[in-house]
Amino acid sequence: MATGTDQVVGLGLVAVSLIIFTYYTVWVILLPFIDSQHVIHKYFLPQAYAVAIPLAAGLLLLLFVGVFITYMMLKNQKVTKKAQ
Repeated sequence: MATGTDQVVGLGLVAVSLIIFTYYTVWVILLPFIDSQHVIHKYFLPQAYAVAIPLAAGLLLLLFVGVFITYMMLKNQKVTKKAQ
C-alpha cells in the first residue's frame, strides 16, 4: 500500500507531467498556426528548441541508462570474483 507521502509525490509527478505535456503540445502543434506578432509567442521558446530539447533529454537518458548498466555489470563481476 502506498503511504500518504507516496500518493502526494505521485500526484505531483502526474501534475508536472501534465503541465509539460500541455505546454509542449501547444508549443509544437498550435503555435505555428498563430500569428507571429501575437502576445502568446513571448511565453514560448523558439521552434528550433522543440526538437533540440527532447533530443538532448533522450540522449541524456540513454547515457544514464548505459552508465547504470555498466556500473551494475562491473559491481556484479567484483562480487562474483570475491565469492570464488
